[in-house]
Amino acid sequence: MKMKIATAALMIAAFSLPAFAADEFYVVQDVKTKKCTIVDKKPTETTMTVVSPSGTVYKSRTEAESGMKTVKVCTSN
Repeated sequence: MKMKIATAALMIAAFSLPAFAADEFYVVQDVKTKKCTIVDKKPTETTMTVVSPSGTVYKSRTEAESGMKTVKVCTSN
């Protein structure tokens, strides 16, 4: 019985973790096109770079959009 409860708890945790990770947004810039976008995962590729001040992680897309307006490299293009 304990094994079933433990397994159920692990399954619930595994399915709920992605929902908690969705509240991270980054302002990134494509290295080649110099176009800025907002993404919900920290870029691991070398084609994108985080350009928000000090690598700021935003809690909502709206907050990231406001932050993108203040990033100099995003407003100059």
